[in-house]
Amino acid sequence: MWLIQWRQVLSFFMLLTLVPVDLQAKEWWMTSRESAGLAPDPAITEEAIIQVYGARAYGWRGYFGIHTWVAVKPTNARTYTIYEVIGWRQRRKIPVLAIYENLPDRRWYGNMPAILVEKRGDGVDALIERIDQAAQDYPYSRQYSVWPGPNSNTFTAWISRAVPELALDLPPTAIGKDYLGYRFIGLPPSGNGLQFSVFGLLSVLASGVEGFEFNVLGLTFGIDPDPWAVKLPIVGRINLTE
Repeated sequence: MWLIQWRQVLSFFMLLTLVPVDLQAKEWWMTSRESAGLAPDPAITEEAIIQVYGARAYGWRGYFGIHTWVAVKPTNARTYTIYEVIGWRQRRKIPVLAIYENLPDRRWYGNMPAILVEKRGDGVDALIERIDQAAQDYPYSRQYSVWPGPNSNTFTAWISRAVPELALDLPPTAIGKDYLGYRFIGLPPSGNGLQFSVFGLLSVLASGVEGFEFNVLGLTFGIDPDPWAVKLPIVGRINLTE
C-alpha cells in the first residue's frame, strides 16, 4: 500500500510541472462556496459539536498549503459559529479574525474541505466556551502575513494550543502553524509537547500528538510513530501502515 502512496506523490509533483498554475485557478467569484455535506444538520442535531476544517488555499497558494478554520455548535444551537482568519480583510482595514454564523463545511473557493478533528457530546460545551475565549484573546486579530505568519493556520494553532483536549494534529501543509511571534519556546500547535520556533521560519517540535517535526522556511518534514507516517511539504501526511 505504501508503494502506491509514494507513486501518487510522484505523480502529484509531475503534474505540478506540466500544468500552469494560472490555468487551474478561476477568478474567486466564480468558485464554489457550497456545502460539502460534512457537518451534521444543526436543525436535527442536539449535541454540541466542534469541527476543525482544512482545505487547499485559493489559487497558487493551494499548491503549498491549506487554509484552516474552526466551527462550533453548542448544545441545542440551531446554527454553527465559524472562527477563522481571512487575509483580504486586512486590505479593508478591518480585523482579519472573523467570527460569524454560517455553514461550517463550505468549499474554500472551490476546494473541498476535510475535517481535521471533531469533538461531539458530553463536555464539548465547556471546550466551546474556551475556544471562544481563546479567539477573543488572539493577539494578531489585525495582522496577517501569508508567510511565515501570522495567518489562518496561526490562528487555528492558537486555538488548539489553548484547548489541548482537541488533540489537533495540523498537517505539514498548514503553513503558519509554527509561528510563535517573538517567543522562541512554547507548546506545539496541539498544545502537547515542546516546540522551538524562530518566527515560524525555523522550528523543531516533539509531541505525543504530532510526533517529531522539523520546519525550515515554512516547509515541514516529520515523522509520526502513532500510527507510523511521514510528513512532507506540499504533499502532507503519508500513512505507512495502511
